[in-house]
Amino acid sequence: MSAEKEIRGLRLSLPATSANLGPGFDAVGLALSMRLTIEARLAAAFQIEATGRDAALCGALEHNLILDTYRDVLAQVGGKDVPLHLKLHNEIPLGMGCGSSAAALLAGVALADHFGGLHLGDEAIVAEASRREGHPDNVAACWFGGFTVSAQDGESVKAASFGVDVDVEKTGDWELLLAVQPTSLATKKARALLPESYSRADGIFNVQRTALLVAAFAQGRLELLKTAMQDRMHQAYRTEACPLLGRLLPLMDEAEVAGVALSGAGPSVLVFLAGGTTVLEAATRIQGLVGPDVELLPLRIGLGVERTLL
Repeated sequence: MSAEKEIRGLRLSLPATSANLGPGFDAVGLALSMRLTIEARLAAAFQIEATGRDAALCGALEHNLILDTYRDVLAQVGGKDVPLHLKLHNEIPLGMGCGSSAAALLAGVALADHFGGLHLGDEAIVAEASRREGHPDNVAACWFGGFTVSAQDGESVKAASFGVDVDVEKTGDWELLLAVQPTSLATKKARALLPESYSRADGIFNVQRTALLVAAFAQGRLELLKTAMQDRMHQAYRTEACPLLGRLLPLMDEAEVAGVALSGAGPSVLVFLAGGTTVLEAATRIQGLVGPDVELLPLRIGLGVERTLL
C-alpha cells in the first residue's frame, strides 16, 4: 500500500492565547476564542492557501514558522521531508501578544508527528514546542485550552488546565475585549525591558496574586480578578513600549471592569468585563480612551487544540 493511502490528511484548530495575565509571568496562559485552522494533506510540493488575518505572511513558503518547524522536527529524527498542501485560515493577530508563535510552533510539531508517524503524544508535543518557544505558558494553554498553569521540569512541561469544555459553568460566560494597536512588538524586545532581579516584597506580592488568580479561575469567581490580576514584575516595565496598557489599566478601578492585563508580552491589552456589563458598553468606554485606530475584539475563553483526520 502506498504512503499516500496510508497517511490521511489532518485538520488542526488551535486557539490564540494570552499569557501572564498580570502576576502569572511565564506561568499562566489563557486560551481565547480566536483560532488558527489548518487542513493539511500530502502533496507533490509544498503549497499554502491562506485566508484571514495577515494572509500574505501566513501563506509565504519562506520563513514560515509552521513549515520550518515541521521540517526541522522531521530532520531531527531522520524522517523524510514530506511535502504538504496547507489550507490555512488565521484569526490570530501576529506579533501582538496573542500567542501566534505558540500556535504556529504547535502546528508544525503536530504536523510532523502525524505525517512523520512519530507518535509523540500530548506531553512530548507540548515539550518540543515549549523548547522552541523558550517558555511553556502560551504553548500549554494553546494545546490544553481554558486557563492553564504550566512549569518547565527539565526537558518536560507539567501543566494543569481549567478547560472550558469541563468548567464552562464556571468561566464559560466570562466576556473579554482585546485591544489591539496597529503596530506590533517583538517578544524579544519586550523581555529585554525587564530587570534581572526583583525585591522580596515584589516577589511575595506576585506569588500571592498568582495563587489567587488560579483560585479565581478554578472557582469561577470573577470578582477576585481586580486583586488577582495586579502585577509588579513585568507590566510597569513595559508600559512605555505598550501605550495601551497605561490608558486601560486604570479601568481596574471601575465597577464595569473585572480585570485588565497586558496580553502576553504586549502590546495588546486584555480586558475582562464585570458581570452585567455589555460588550457594547465596554467597547464604547474603551474606544473613547484609546481612539479609533485601536481594534477591539470581543472574545471568550477558548478550547484547546482540535485534531481531526481528513
